[in-house]
Amino acid sequence: MPYKDWIQYGSAVAMITSGITLAFLSFYKNDGDIAQGVLWYVAQALTYAGSIFGVSVYFRTKLGDLRSNLNKEINLDREIKDKKEKDEHIA
Repeated sequence: MPYKDWIQYGSAVAMITSGITLAFLSFYKNDGDIAQGVLWYVAQALTYAGSIFGVSVYFRTKLGDLRSNLNKEINLDREIKDKKEKDEHIA
């Protein structure tokens, strides 16, 4: 896996971990109450991580579709070329 992917996934996991840790610390420090700023941070961390994973999955899916379409086109071109060569040999 390229370094870019490691950095993306690592930062997403770090954000989720930091948000959960901060929420637990706030919960235990404030006697069962989580501060509004902490909740905002957790929401932002989850949004960031979700966008990293979502964009990555979307990109890989589209890249797979592109490869599939290119392979179909290449195979179609090969079939047409082979048919033309076969027709030329017959004629």
